[in-house]
Amino acid sequence: MIVLDITNVVTLLLLLMLTVLLVFLGHELKKSFILAIPLFAFLALLIMHVFQLMTLTPEYAHMSNTLTWCIVLDFAFIFINFLSYLWIDDLDAKMHNKKSIDDSLDWFWKEV
Repeated sequence: MIVLDITNVVTLLLLLMLTVLLVFLGHELKKSFILAIPLFAFLALLIMHVFQLMTLTPEYAHMSNTLTWCIVLDFAFIFINFLSYLWIDDLDAKMHNKKSIDDSLDWFWKEV
């Protein structure tokens, strides 16, 4: 079974650097769709890891711990990307004088 192991330190650092770079790019260009791309990618990774964990055969039982940590990290990256998406969408909406997707975190963005 092939598992995209994001618990590896090098892979984790590369994903974190890519996420930070995409947040910075989205902030500079004021385009929220840039952050929607990694959000959907991490959602696809989450679905893949959950499917692999559900269909784990007994000979690969030793991988259940790795897959569980991959799922936890997928959720963490989804949370980071979702908050970043909402933040950049708010900046994009203010720049173009249009309504944001969600204004419920407006109190939080004033502090950032």
